[in-house]
Amino acid sequence: MAFYPKTISIVALVTLAIFVTAGTTNPPRSTQKFKNLKVLPQDITEKQLDSTMKAYNKALQVSCDFCHVKKTNITGIPSVSDTLDFPLDNGMKDYARKMIRLSIDINKNYFYSDTTIRPEFVNVVSCNTCHRGNPYPAHE
Repeated sequence: MAFYPKTISIVALVTLAIFVTAGTTNPPRSTQKFKNLKVLPQDITEKQLDSTMKAYNKALQVSCDFCHVKKTNITGIPSVSDTLDFPLDNGMKDYARKMIRLSIDINKNYFYSDTTIRPEFVNVVSCNTCHRGNPYPAHE
């Protein structure tokens, strides 16, 4: 049986490349856990999270940086890019969590009749119920 050095070398390099690539690729976003979710379910999908956040944006007519802060550099100065530090807590995010808990509690206690839907995703009462497109609800 004759061995061909070029063939063996190519097979070895391809095998090595496969192992190196497999070890360094990040898992898909859907299998990664989101950081610092305190009210929304830990097993929320990326699609559900994006949809929920977009609903908040629309109901309050705000952008993501209303609750999420920009990343800072080592000196504490916001970075030049508009990259947000989603897991970082601040006062507005804490207040938003209280409002989210309130709407979940109202929906769960008064409108939760379809047990195939998780209470966190029932939206009879939503941000828009009170905010009506404003960052802060009107005091009537």
